[in-house]
Amino acid sequence: MPRNSGPDLKFERKYGKLHGGPVAGVDEAGRGPLAGPVVAAAVVLDPGCIPEGIDDSKALTAGKRERLCAEILACARVGLGIATVEEIDSLNIFWATMLAMTRAVEALGPAPAFVLVDGNRCPDWTHRSHAVVGGDALCVSIAAASIVAKHRRDAMMIELDALHPGYGWASNKGYAAKVHQEALRSLGPTPHHRRSFAPVAQAHFDFGSRAGE
Repeated sequence: MPRNSGPDLKFERKYGKLHGGPVAGVDEAGRGPLAGPVVAAAVVLDPGCIPEGIDDSKALTAGKRERLCAEILACARVGLGIATVEEIDSLNIFWATMLAMTRAVEALGPAPAFVLVDGNRCPDWTHRSHAVVGGDALCVSIAAASIVAKHRRDAMMIELDALHPGYGWASNKGYAAKVHQEALRSLGPTPHHRRSFAPVAQAHFDFGSRAGE
């Protein structure tokens, strides 16, 4: 199947016209890692100032994401929402992601007229909204949100790597890479690990058992 030609403003124009106001795109980064928060971004783009090259963050290099993130922040309205490791462990990753998305939209300030959310479900909120499966490849505002969320979360994990060396977070960003799993077994979990995730829970049990020997 040929790749989609790239995200555009079709959804934003449709819902902006229907609801008579600005449309925000929302996406998240960090649902799958074993460590670190989940980060969501909400972006309301200025149709007259859309940085060139916006695409699904997964299709971009780290360098392009960094450049585009700076350009998006310079000319769009952006809100960031974070759900902590503690919230992930207490709520579960799905509801923590919904919480991060809600916080991102709230951080925009004045509420948008409509919200486009990447995925198949919107948070339980009062905003008029629509979930778009594969939205980061279809809607330019969702793609912009994916870039901001991914770049910001990656930067957080690089900072945490300096505080907790050995897990390879600067490169794996908390995902279950081999070096990360090996460090979990040899060093044990840090306060930034998600103890509700099975590999971390097992490592915590194993490391605690060895520590008590």
